[in-house]
Amino acid sequence: MKLLTHNMLTSHVKGVTCGYPLLIQATEVKLNDVDFNAEFVARMIPKMEWSALVGAADSLGHLNDLPKDLVSDYENNEDFLRKVHHILLEVEVLEGTLKCPESGREFPVSKGVPNMLLNEDES
Repeated sequence: MKLLTHNMLTSHVKGVTCGYPLLIQATEVKLNDVDFNAEFVARMIPKMEWSALVGAADSLGHLNDLPKDLVSDYENNEDFLRKVHHILLEVEVLEGTLKCPESGREFPVSKGVPNMLLNEDES
């Protein structure tokens, strides 16, 4: 699961009002080389919750020097876009869990795929 995907996932457990962002507990993380596309990264940034991305990167130990606040004029800052590209597309959680911040419900991540299916009594 790439952090791009993580940034868009939320818990839909019945009764949960604040199921975002899911907390990552990774047991296996892989780094992949992905071709850099500045335009793609710049288009994705406004669609993301920046603080959730920074928190996820930090919890995985891959925050590096990614700033805690979104920089202004990021579209023209290649160094910044490369850092975001790395976090969004090259860091991948292969095994672990995603935990709902409100209910504590854990969703497994296996072979890079998060299982967000709910039990009958949870939906």
